[in-house]
Amino acid sequence: MSKLWSRCLKCLAVPFAAWLLASPIASAPALAQEGAALAAVPAGKDNDLKFYDATGTITKGAPALEKMPGADVILWVAGNQFFAMDDVIGLFQKKNAGKSVALITLPPGLVLKAIEAGGWTYGGKDYRGRPDIYASVNLGHLKALKMRGMMDDYMIYMHNELQIMVAKGNPKKIAGIMDLVRADVRTSMPNPVNEGIMQFYARKVLERHNIWQQISAGKECVHCQTTPNNWFTAVHHRETPDRIKAGDSDAGIVWKTEGLEAVRAGANIEAVALPDEDSLRKDVSYVIGVLKASPHKPAAESFLAYLRSSDGQEAYARFGFVKASEDELKMRPID
Repeated sequence: MSKLWSRCLKCLAVPFAAWLLASPIASAPALAQEGAALAAVPAGKDNDLKFYDATGTITKGAPALEKMPGADVILWVAGNQFFAMDDVIGLFQKKNAGKSVALITLPPGLVLKAIEAGGWTYGGKDYRGRPDIYASVNLGHLKALKMRGMMDDYMIYMHNELQIMVAKGNPKKIAGIMDLVRADVRTSMPNPVNEGIMQFYARKVLERHNIWQQISAGKECVHCQTTPNNWFTAVHHRETPDRIKAGDSDAGIVWKTEGLEAVRAGANIEAVALPDEDSLRKDVSYVIGVLKASPHKPAAESFLAYLRSSDGQEAYARFGFVKASEDELKMRPID
């Protein structure tokens, strides 16, 4: 190779690399966070991985992940709405005949990690790819995607509030947040690593009451015992009711909608309502947006339009979520 040709290649290398990183191809998994491991789907979460074919037939677990790249629209959303999604997606498909939908409902921080890394690992296998739509319980997650050049706009599409889940009849007579650190109360709490309910909301309440350290003992971990009395979950909306039913925990902070769903599912539990300053009912907003590199933009936009409609809002409201206002449902830039 001539010296002149060698020098030309060197001259081209930097501008070519800059073009490649700026192009839509940068959304491909190969250009994900350099060296980042794919996000791991927690074991036993097949119900959080779904594929709805054009007829509405549902596939779960690893087979759903296999089919996911072929969906007409791919949704990765905060897991605390898992119980509503069959109805929400079913109605969307009725209004958009022939559309298949892929869905993941896991903690939003974990979903964000998967988007940044470019996919998931499950059962020892890699499943590379990204969604068309991402939804979280906090705008901070979407701002992280904005900083990476992966999302520009969002809307608020519903609201929720915090409550304390307890066993039926409330045998420990738990009345409020301070009861969660009583010596006779064992708690099951969302983890502070990737569960948005704890990262952005419940922790703030516990810190304001000066009991965060008593709950966490300085640990930030997933699926772990932090003190003799507290357990941090991996997926709280499934673990906490199960732990209470099994007698392993007495109480845990959950979303109001999760308490309602557990009762609907026949769990022997109930919920303790909290005052506004602890329920954060005026602060909790669910946010959603389309990734810039989405290969299914028209279908993704159709899904957001459906969420803005009265049908979409009612589909969530039937499960206890609070409807968004007309103004909140307008798309706006992520600042």
